[in-house]
Amino acid sequence: MGNLLVPWLFLVQTLVVVAISGAKVPAVIVFGDSSVDSGNNNFIPTIARSNFAPYGQDFPGGQATGRFCNGRIPSDMISEALGLKPTVPAYLDPMYDISDFAVGVCFASAGTGYDNTTSDVVDVIPLWKEVEYYKEYQKKLKAYLGDMKAKKILNEALYLISIGTNDFLENYYTLPNRRSQFTVKQYQDFIIGLAEDFVKTIYALGARRMSLTGVPPMGCLPLERTTNIMEDHACMEEYNIVALEYNGKLKGLVAKLNRELPGLDVVFADAYHLLLRLVKKPSLYGFEEARTGCCGTGRFEMSFLCDPYSPFTCQDADKYVFWDAFHPSEKTNRMITDHLLKTSLAKFL
Repeated sequence: MGNLLVPWLFLVQTLVVVAISGAKVPAVIVFGDSSVDSGNNNFIPTIARSNFAPYGQDFPGGQATGRFCNGRIPSDMISEALGLKPTVPAYLDPMYDISDFAVGVCFASAGTGYDNTTSDVVDVIPLWKEVEYYKEYQKKLKAYLGDMKAKKILNEALYLISIGTNDFLENYYTLPNRRSQFTVKQYQDFIIGLAEDFVKTIYALGARRMSLTGVPPMGCLPLERTTNIMEDHACMEEYNIVALEYNGKLKGLVAKLNRELPGLDVVFADAYHLLLRLVKKPSLYGFEEARTGCCGTGRFEMSFLCDPYSPFTCQDADKYVFWDAFHPSEKTNRMITDHLLKTSLAKFL
């Protein structure tokens, strides 16, 4: 039996390499927060989870995978557009192994941020730990495909990095510690410094092609509008201004890193203006509701508050810009992804 397994394993490895060689980008490797977490938080003790209904109601098979959405998330859609798999599996999910991860893997954790103190808020995986998992993955990939093939994949993969919103909304504007240390502009610079350190860390580990995502118009997320009682639940413009300023600094960082690091090709992925247009004029894009999410009342529900028995959850999430009080619907994710594939990510197709 053992002798039969050797050629079979070789065949599987060969098929993986053939599939990889046929694609311009051989793998998608994901770091970040709930915008791209495909289920890692299912396997850690945290309240920041979504592996239950009604999450995933429009995912293939109606399965709640731990994605904070009614369906797929942008990293899944980008992977499919690159000719790879239609979903990117979570690294901590025991249903998958290195044969799956060879063409796509997600280390992201909902609720995390660049700032280590952000991950402490709801006990999720800090960014430094995501990097440790990535190092572990590298060893497994080399053992599976050999050093040369693994190095080629790691160098040519597209690294999707989507993180930063929680640093502001979950940490800076919610807890007193960082506000006592930094003005908001100083905190932006602090986060930009951490983003630079992160890119340099994975660059040193072999990453060369990256997409660094900006933050959305944070003041227009349903949860923030719910708390904006004094302005009749309008978007909180202060938060949107902070997001724009931060994105400008992140764009500047991208230009700096491309100049300074030989062989690096990092792009700035900006969905701020598209999402703002969807929120301001939803009917132009086929939506009926942008002030609240589909799940529950749509004003404050996310994670465990997104109750499977709520009578208020909408029947058709495609009519909503947001799925819950914090995260876009699958339809919005598709629009964001299509926009990025036509702009910043076009060079990788």
